[in-house]
Amino acid sequence: MRATWDIFCSVVDNYGDIGVTWRLARQLVAEHGLAVRLWVDDLGAFVRLCPQADAQAPRQIQQGVEICLWRADWQVVESADVVIEAFACELPAAYIEAMAKRKRKVLWLNLEYLSAEDWVEGCHGLPSLQSNGLSKFFFFPGFTAGSGGLLRERELLTQRRAFQADEGMRLTFLRGLGVEPVAGARLISLFAYENQALAGWLEVLANGGQKAQLLVPEGRVLSSLQAWLGGAALQVGDTVQRGQLHVQVLPFVQQDQYDRLLWSCDFNAVRGEDSFVRAQWAGRPLLWHIYQQADDAHLEKLDAFLKLYKEGLSADAQVALTGLWHAWNTGGAMAQSWNQLLQSWPEQQAHAETWCLQRGSQADLAAALVQFYLNWL
Repeated sequence: MRATWDIFCSVVDNYGDIGVTWRLARQLVAEHGLAVRLWVDDLGAFVRLCPQADAQAPRQIQQGVEICLWRADWQVVESADVVIEAFACELPAAYIEAMAKRKRKVLWLNLEYLSAEDWVEGCHGLPSLQSNGLSKFFFFPGFTAGSGGLLRERELLTQRRAFQADEGMRLTFLRGLGVEPVAGARLISLFAYENQALAGWLEVLANGGQKAQLLVPEGRVLSSLQAWLGGAALQVGDTVQRGQLHVQVLPFVQQDQYDRLLWSCDFNAVRGEDSFVRAQWAGRPLLWHIYQQADDAHLEKLDAFLKLYKEGLSADAQVALTGLWHAWNTGGAMAQSWNQLLQSWPEQQAHAETWCLQRGSQADLAAALVQFYLNWL
């Protein structure tokens, strides 16, 4: 009898939480043959990622995963063999009670947010004894061998390399989104939160020595883009040119399409956690807009990642990268650090691929979770 897994997701940050849990659930089914229920409290957000889903259905099967509406008025169900509460969401009290009463013991995992901070390895996998006698284990995704790894499907990097080696495949994909690549332009994707630093970056792109084509999937950053363009409302499909900069607004795309968008671009500006990880698997230089936290706690996480990522870069390339990421995440001036980054462009490109392959040699998050369960039995 195959193990049953329940994953609970409370949608609190647009599509980041559901994006991670949906990818994880699909991979656990497709690659590990598990029976997975994904409990979601906002099916509207889920439908944006999976348009064929029904936002009104309390239960449905999508890509082998049972999608269940996590209702406020919880109806008692039998707990699974493995229970994952994603990103510290609180399980229904009645469900926890069912876990405690179950004859077959339950592995309870708190899947934490992604971080490169030093303390992660020391806390990964630690148990926390609960008042009802259950133990909850903390599972930390991460970038080092001592962490829980990153979400990465088994054939992802093979598929990515084949895609990037086939210019015809890339052009067909982009044209399917309504994008006609501008000859000689650096192709850039932009998926970010509202950002005061955006205007400065757009100015340097518009006045640069090389054409730049900016592809912007619809999302929160559009308000900042509209402000730079003078306040005119932007719609999906709109194109605007300012100097050397060509801007196009893309529709919100499904996850597999977004992966291919990242693979198609020369540089990717991403946000949060899910798109941040996927940009790393693209093997291209990137810029991360980290989710802002109180007292600038997010900047510590940003610097922890940069400390790992910039290893192997020359001193000048490190300075350019660090300056750009700090300016982007603090509303600072972007021009100088962007131009510095361009001076080390070939090195930044090679480094992004090296980093990707190094992370790709480690166990992925889904496999690490399954192994943790097998070891726990």
